[in-house]
Amino acid sequence: MDQTQIKPTGDKEPQPTPDHPGQPADWKASAAVIWNSIKSYFNINSCLIPQNEAESAIREGVNFRGTNMLILIFAIFIASLGLNTNSTAVIIGAMLISPLMGPIIGMGLGVGINDFELIKRSGRNLLMAASFSMIASTLYFLISPVNEGHSELLARTSPTIYDVLIAFFGGAAGIVAVGSRSKGNVLPGVAIATALMPPLCTAGYGLATWQLHYFIGATYLFIINSIYIGAATVVGVKLMGYRHKAFIIPERARKVKRMVMILVIVTAIPSVFLTYSMIRENSFAMHASQFVEEEFQFPATKVLSYSAKTVKGKREITVTLIGKILPQDSLQLAMNGKLAKAGLEGASLTIIQGDATDARALKNEMASSSIKDIYQVAQATINRQNNTIDSLRYILREKDLADTIGAAIRPELEVLFPQVANIAVTSPIFNSVKSGSLDSTHVVLVKYTNPMGHATEQKFVKYLEARLGYRNIEVVNVGNDISFPSKNKTNISEKK
Repeated sequence: MDQTQIKPTGDKEPQPTPDHPGQPADWKASAAVIWNSIKSYFNINSCLIPQNEAESAIREGVNFRGTNMLILIFAIFIASLGLNTNSTAVIIGAMLISPLMGPIIGMGLGVGINDFELIKRSGRNLLMAASFSMIASTLYFLISPVNEGHSELLARTSPTIYDVLIAFFGGAAGIVAVGSRSKGNVLPGVAIATALMPPLCTAGYGLATWQLHYFIGATYLFIINSIYIGAATVVGVKLMGYRHKAFIIPERARKVKRMVMILVIVTAIPSVFLTYSMIRENSFAMHASQFVEEEFQFPATKVLSYSAKTVKGKREITVTLIGKILPQDSLQLAMNGKLAKAGLEGASLTIIQGDATDARALKNEMASSSIKDIYQVAQATINRQNNTIDSLRYILREKDLADTIGAAIRPELEVLFPQVANIAVTSPIFNSVKSGSLDSTHVVLVKYTNPMGHATEQKFVKYLEARLGYRNIEVVNVGNDISFPSKNKTNISEKK
């Protein structure tokens, strides 16, 4: 009798697969389910409105006559007031009011669906809107009593690659919102993020005050925002599958797309160089801050202020110290030797020393540039120069004292400590190898004819401290390490 057991049909063994023999075959199905689940989060087809509805909304926003132009001019005046008073809230309000996004998105739609009439109409309206905006801003700043450039103005004059990315992703969010049923508050957010209004106001400020670097930088930022919002619109139109106009000439379409691509690339090139310069400047400032924090650590002298800037391609670091005046030459030499180790090769270091009064005068000098402060600035300059002279005099006095003190106390040493054969007094600055900190001390080098006892040596140290007026003197016995050939001997008293 056949003993083979027949298994139930519901308990089939897993079939091997060609890639993984003996493994279940449903892992591919599981992966497909997971992938489809992830893709469902990014599927926007069910959220989009018909193309004709989206086009109608965009074409309506392209029009810049009547109320749209008046609203734009009012928004320009609001933004100019915000820039003039350095008010971020007012600038944001002006960006929310501005209708400038319309023609920019219209140009992107025209390129995306090959509608050249829409491209021309949008470009013409954008040019007129930008021109009237600059004119209005220029007129405002011509009559404004405040002509000082605040931080909100300065921020619109140095566009970088980050502004390119902000404009592109802002434009992408804008076209998705225009083509979606649920627009929410995306468009106001895009208007704030891409900041189309402030550059036009800053350009007007540059024209009104005849500061062309403001005008050029702000205009370039506006061009970046316009082109990359439009480029993002073109990409969005392609991804949403909008139909092209059927009667377009293929060669003409290819030519326009090539021109758009060249314009996009050329516009981004200057921002790349500006970004590189910004990163270098930030790196220099960071290394300078770390250098000052680590190296300028003194017991009785503190850092009042410091600055790190690049002037005409030259990197300059200025450190202002307050408290006990340190030997200027030694300090400058020691710090210059540490610049390379701190990643500051080629940078020049200026160290300014003075007491509290001079430091406050210097701080006032840096904070004020009006004509009324000329006297204070001149006085602070004289004080700094006097401090430098005093520092040099101090160094010369200390050096002269060290050179002559041995001859001055020679008669006393012959009576009190006849064991002393030669003596030298010096005040070096020691540099810690591990921490890099600086510390000054007083060292007396002595050569004995006969050894001194411990008690006698202690008396000798106390005598030197009292006689020289120094504290914490270090006495070093040079023994026979230093020789004095007769031909090199010099009698200091005879020279006197």
